[in-house]
Parts: sequence; C-alpha cells; structure tokens
Amino acid sequence: MKITDLLKKEGILLNCPATDRESAIDALIDLHSKVGNLNDAAAFKEAILAREEKGSTAIGMGIAVPHGKSAAVKTAGLTAITIPSGIDYKSLDGNPSNLFFMIAAPDTAADTHLEVLSKLMTLLMDQSFAKKLVEAKTADEFLKVIDDKEAEKDKETSAKAAPAAKPSVKKLVGVTACPTGIAHTFMAAEALELKAKELGIDIKVEKDGSAGAKDVLTAKEIEEADAVIVACDKNIDMGRFNGKPVIITSTKEAIHNPENLIKRATDGDVSIYHHSGKISASSEATNESAGRQAYKHLMNGVSHMLPFVIGGGILIAIAFLLDDFSIDPSNFGSNTPVAAWFKSIGGTAFGFMLPILAGFIAQSIADRPGLAVGFVGGALASTGATFVSPGGDVPSAFLGALVAGFAAGYLVRFMEKICEKLPQALEGIKPVLIYPLCGIFIIGIVMCAINPIVGALNAWITALLEGMGTGSMVVLGILLGAMMATDMGGPLNKAAYAFGLASLANQNETGHMIMAAIMVGGMVPPIAIALATIFFKNKFTPAERKSGPVNFIMGLCFITEGAIPFAAADPIRVIPSLMVGSGVAGALSMAFKCTLRAPHGGIFVFPVVGNVAMYLVALLIGSVAGCFMLGLLKKNIED
Repeated sequence: MKITDLLKKEGILLNCPATDRESAIDALIDLHSKVGNLNDAAAFKEAILAREEKGSTAIGMGIAVPHGKSAAVKTAGLTAITIPSGIDYKSLDGNPSNLFFMIAAPDTAADTHLEVLSKLMTLLMDQSFAKKLVEAKTADEFLKVIDDKEAEKDKETSAKAAPAAKPSVKKLVGVTACPTGIAHTFMAAEALELKAKELGIDIKVEKDGSAGAKDVLTAKEIEEADAVIVACDKNIDMGRFNGKPVIITSTKEAIHNPENLIKRATDGDVSIYHHSGKISASSEATNESAGRQAYKHLMNGVSHMLPFVIGGGILIAIAFLLDDFSIDPSNFGSNTPVAAWFKSIGGTAFGFMLPILAGFIAQSIADRPGLAVGFVGGALASTGATFVSPGGDVPSAFLGALVAGFAAGYLVRFMEKICEKLPQALEGIKPVLIYPLCGIFIIGIVMCAINPIVGALNAWITALLEGMGTGSMVVLGILLGAMMATDMGGPLNKAAYAFGLASLANQNETGHMIMAAIMVGGMVPPIAIALATIFFKNKFTPAERKSGPVNFIMGLCFITEGAIPFAAADPIRVIPSLMVGSGVAGALSMAFKCTLRAPHGGIFVFPVVGNVAMYLVALLIGSVAGCFMLGLLKKNIED
C-alpha cells in the first residue's frame, strides 16, 4: 500500500495557523472528517489523546505523527499539515515540530496504522525529504514529493533484492536453555559451538543456565547475525529475534544433530520469526505440537519451582537429622530449638512450591498477566479451599497446582481475546486491573470446584501407594529408576522426577521412598559409564576413555545428563544397559526402605538419607550392574 493511497489532496493543509498541540490535533481531525474517514470525530479525538498520554508522538527532527485506532474511524486514512514556524509538541529532542501526519485506522484493521507508520518513518528519516514537504507550496507538490521519494525507496529495495543467489551464512547466534539450566543447556551450546568451529562458521551461543544467562547476546550481535538457533526446552524472551530467520528446536536436537541445524541455517532453510508481543515463549512456533507446548509450559513451572523445593527440602531434612525422636515422636523435626528453626525456614521455602509451579506455568502460557492468577490458583491448591470451607479443607497438592497453572494461563489468554474489543482508552488498565481482578476471582471458583475432586484422587493414590506391599514398591522402584535412565533429562526422565516431587509434597514415608529411588536411579548412568570406561576400555574410543572418569563426579552430583554423549554414540546398546542399572538401584532402594526428604543434591544430601548405608549399597550395585551390561552389549571398538 502506497502512502498516497491513504493521503488525499483534500486531507492536506499547508501553512496551518495552529499555535499549540491541541489546535494542531483538531486541524488534522477536521481534515479526516472533511475527507470522510470518520464516523465520530469526538470519539476519534479521545483515541488520539489516549495515545498521546502514553508518550508524545513527536519523533524529533520537526516531525510528529499522531495516530489512533478506533471504531470511530470509517476508512483508514492519512492527513497532513505543515506549520513552518513550528509549535511545541513535546518532541523527544525538545525541538519545535513543523510537519505533521495523522494516521486514522478502524479497530477492525490488521494494524494498518502501524504498517503505514513504519513506512512513513523510513522515508522521514531523510531530513531533506521532510524539508521539501515543509517548503511545498501546494498540496499537489506535497503529494509529488512523497510519490517521488517512495518510488526512489522502492527502487533501492528492488536493487538490493535483485541477486538471485543467496549469500552463504557465515555468522550465527543461538540460545540454549533447559528446565534446570544445568547440563542440557551447556551441552547443547558446546555441541553447536564445536560443530560450527569445525564447519568454519562464526557462532555465539547464549546459555540460559540456573545461575543466570551466560554470554548474553547483544542487540548488535543479533542484528548482524544471518540466522538464530533457539535450542530451548523452556520458554525464553523471543521478542528480540523479531524479523530474524530463526530455527526453534530442543536442546536434545542441538546435542545430537548440531550439524543439521547449522547447515539449515547456512543454507537459508529458515523461516522469518514474527513475535506476537503477547507470549515471550519459544512455543509460539506454529509447527510445535500441543504436547510439546504443554511440556514447555510445565517445565517452565518446574524450573522456577526447583530452587524453592531443593533449598527448603534440604533444610527440612537437616531438621530431622538434628532432632531427637524420643522427645515427642509426633512432633519429630521440631522437638529441639535448632531443629525447629531449620524446619520453619525450610517449610517456608517449601511452602512456595505449589504457587510458584502454577504461577510460572500460567506465565509461560499468558506472559506476565498470567503470573498472579496462576500463583493464587497454586496457593488455593495448597490450602485446599472449597465452597464449604474457603479457608482450606481438601488440599489438591501437586496435581491441583498443575490444573491451576494451565487453567490460569488459558483463562488469561481467553480474557485477552475478549478484551481486544474494549476501547483503546482502557488498554493501560487491562494488565493491572481487569486481568488480575477477573482472573483471580474466576480461578478461585475453579479451584474451589477442583480441589475436592483432585484431593480425593490424591487420597486414593496415596492410599494405593501406602497399601503396596514390598514387592509392588520394588516394581515401582524398577519402573522409576529405568525412566530416569531412558532419555536422561528428556520427557520420561522429567516425568519420573515430577512424580517424585508430587510424592515428596505429601510429606510421608512412601513419598520419601519414591524420591530416594528416583534420585539413585538418576545417579547410576554416569557412574556406570565411568566404571565401564575403566574396566572395559576396549569398548570405548580414546576420547571416551579420557572423558569417562568425569562422570563419577556428575553421577555423584545427580547430573544424569553426563551419560548423554555416550548414549548418543551407541543408543541401541548403551540406553538399555543404563536402564537395567538404574532399575536395579531403584528396586534395591525401595527394598531397603531408603528415604529422602530432599529432591536433589546427590551425595551432598546423603547425610539426611534414611538408611544411608543400604542406599550406598543400592547405588553401588546398580552402577556395577549397568557397567556389566555395557561390557556385555557394547562391541569392541576395533569391530
């Protein structure tokens, strides 16, 4: 669409007598009415003034472009005035404004005013062009100056686009992020960097780790990059990549197929990313399945929840370690002042688990407007509010918080859709009044209805678990342990870990046994690999043998992902071997009735493990079993 398609001769007033901002706005609106663009001039003026309240539309260099989108506009259009002597329009550079364009767009238009505004801004950056417009003697001359400049710009654009062959991409940027921000984040980044170096490609990768982002991309680096690779398993800020060629994928894909991603980027096989401005999430990619998006939303909640759960859980475990059971068995954990202090602090941190989980799931779905609604929903799941007992009666715990997070997120998204029809003047109060007020009220009703149902389901699951005999618990330990080794940080691993967190939230012995089996199952794979590189050297390459012992440290720290490079090199043999070892460890942990009140920490939380000696036995036997299976299944490297 050309600018002169929207700007008519009758909509131009040269040497306008306006002396201040309001009279200039009135003159521009009168021209819109004269051309026939408006249904209601007074209502349109309200929209213009509402926009000016957010910040002056005077962009400097003597130019102002007031604009509005309103139901009062019948036809999208432009008007223009010149005031050669200039007036104060609160310009960004403090100088008077003497050239004015006003954009009017109906509220049904697909951002027509922004489209035209963008085109105008491009042309008006040429000060000689703006000067010619101010000095124009007639409306015809004014229009001709615009037409000539627009034609010149189009010619330049065509010339730039003329070469048929695409230049090869030589500079890339990327971002990696996993839910916990520990292993996958840095492994994916390293895989991309190493492969890019091998292929002679310049790349910088931002690592969004648990301690904050490392190697943060600057605006200049993003602008200069030919393509962006976003390998993330949680939502990140995508707005900065608007208009760039972006590949959106997972950390797993970056770890296993970095060459494919880099070649796609260098071959130009990348679509342009358009940020909606509503969801700062990588899940905006239209090619992602609903399941993948749900997984990202869940992992966003889990990743933000983990510091509270781990810190609080370990402090609670220390309280039990320091307490005297004989004083009052029913008050174990708070019998002594020191134990009570640890338990109180840890309990406070642990108490944020469900609100944080639900809040950040909702934020992942609906951005910041969803956070408060989700947080309240998670808190209501924790207290167990019902219609009969609003103060709390039937806590729905972890499952209830999951429901609250997703319900809150999609509720806010629905409200955003509904509120699109509200007047422009109410735009500023939506996120601070309408969304939190209506959202919290509705999520309160939802959770009062959901809590009794989910609470009953939780009670049934708890009774089922507590009623399991030793044999059934051993089978459960095998299943959970094997899941931890199946994809080592992937969906199955995270599903088992999430089940452990849900069980831990119940604060009973069965839940503590489940958490213990899950952690030992996750510690086995790296340790089994490390053992195998020592005892079965002929099964591994020199590079693998060299890096193998590092997995002792990773395994003892409960970083399962240390086994991933070895599994990726030979998945058919390595993954089943590790599943056997982890399954054995999980089964023995259950059989020995080992308990764990902390959800992470590896060997550093062994002092607070119940029946720690047999827990070490379970870890050792499971690791040896995994090592033996590797020696049995893997082929000699010479073969």
